[in-house]
Amino acid sequence: MKNCFKNLSFTGLLLLAIVFNFSCNKEESPEIIETGETETFEVAQLQASDESELISEEIINIGEDVYATDEIQATSKGSYISDYLPDCVTITTVVTSTSKEKTIDFGEGCELPNGNLLSGKIILSYLKDMEAATNMLSLSLENFTFNGVSVEGNASVQRMRSNDNGNPQSDAVASFTGEWPDGSSASFTGNRTREWIEGFGSGFWGDNVFLISG
Repeated sequence: MKNCFKNLSFTGLLLLAIVFNFSCNKEESPEIIETGETETFEVAQLQASDESELISEEIINIGEDVYATDEIQATSKGSYISDYLPDCVTITTVVTSTSKEKTIDFGEGCELPNGNLLSGKIILSYLKDMEAATNMLSLSLENFTFNGVSVEGNASVQRMRSNDNGNPQSDAVASFTGEWPDGSSASFTGNRTREWIEGFGSGFWGDNVFLISG
């Protein structure tokens, strides 16, 4: 009888330990799952934020590159062609007495030298006077996509031919909305100042160096 009591006590303690351990695991599990979901959500937010910034910068960069080509050709009285936009891009120009409008058409899909795949159109307009110290560039989009992201919005860029350092400088304000293939969307606005410190006028996009703030 005494041995039987000892065995029963040991079995009871073992069952109690199992129940206690299960209870602890059950209480801790939701916390672990919740932490994982939060981390995943934060990573997704960061990825969307990084891509939004990349989209905005690429659109403005293309507008400035097309404008710079026109500016250099007009002010240097010589031929200049930038190699940043590939042959799959078509640029149509409409000139009035005071302004120019350029439609930058990427068609159904056109890959840039940096690997980004674009489609649709960027509409760029600015004053015709290329000799002016500053010029205001306006950019809008038409059926535009960036690496599969559908993008709408506009940007304005105040372009300075030569800042205090003797370099071209631009102050941009942008407001875009993007919709990703999975149905998620984001609005991104911002402003930035960009100084073109190396490579201006060379025609080779790979040697361009910019100092960006904002």
